[in-house]
This record gives sequence, structure tokens and C-alpha cells, in this order.
Amino acid sequence: MAELQSLEDLGGAIESAAPEAPVHVQKLDAHGRAYATGKRKDAVARVWVKPGTGKITINSKDFTAYFARPVLQMILRQPIMLTDRDGQYDIVATVAGGGLSGQAGAVRHGISKALTHYEPELRAILKKEGFLTRDSRVVERKKFGRAKARRSFQFSKR
Repeated sequence: MAELQSLEDLGGAIESAAPEAPVHVQKLDAHGRAYATGKRKDAVARVWVKPGTGKITINSKDFTAYFARPVLQMILRQPIMLTDRDGQYDIVATVAGGGLSGQAGAVRHGISKALTHYEPELRAILKKEGFLTRDSRVVERKKFGRAKARRSFQFSKR
């Protein structure tokens, strides 16, 4: 430890001891793919991203066959369109649990995370739009003495 002679030395010592901002690095598996897990409601999606022609496969089906509604297809493609990476990556996802809407949200979350693992510089764009944040809203549990989570049984005077 060096001796401090003046306040200027103290300022230099503090700057050198300050931790640097975290640097995000590319995270790839042995096959050159980026992997991420996306979640929404009760759905969990495992997503792999690798360079390719833009083919999106979900549970061994084309994404247009798996998600027939155009709104769900749009939700799925949002991170790709936002980052101008349409047609550059092949995406393979397996999704389980929940309904179709939750599954589409889970795959979107997984694609966003996997893109940041492949290209860390995309993190700022996706984070600003909120695609890296896990939507933690889930269905409230049913309580005893109630018809549903909050609804009471119908009152009967007689």
C-alpha cells in the first residue's frame, strides 16, 4: 500500500480502487449457439440462437403453425425486428406449461436473453424496451371460503 501525502493522492487512490462497470461477454455453447430460458406466467421456454437463415422452430414445428394467431407471431418476432436481425439467426425453442399467450411471452423473453448472450451490444436496446424483464404476473391462487381467488359465493337471504 502506497503512502498518501496529499488529498490529490487520496483522489487517485479512490479512482483506482473503484470497480469498473460490468462488461457483458458473448456466451456460447460447444455448438456455437447462445442459450437462454424465458418465462411468463406458468410457461417456460428454452431458446437456442445460432447464425442462419431466419428459421424459427418451436417444439419441432414452424412458429406460424405453433402460434396460429398473428398477434402471438408478432409478439414472438418483436425482439428480432427491434434489433434489425430478421433473417440472420435460426431460433430453436422448446416451450412447456401455461397457455399459448404465456408461451409466446416466454419465447419472446428467451429470444431476447439469447440475443444478448450472442451479441452483448444489443442489451441496451432490448432492455430499454423491457424485453429482458421477466413479467412476474401470475394467476392468483383460489382461497377457501371463496368461489374463485376473490369472488365470494352468491349471498342468499333465505
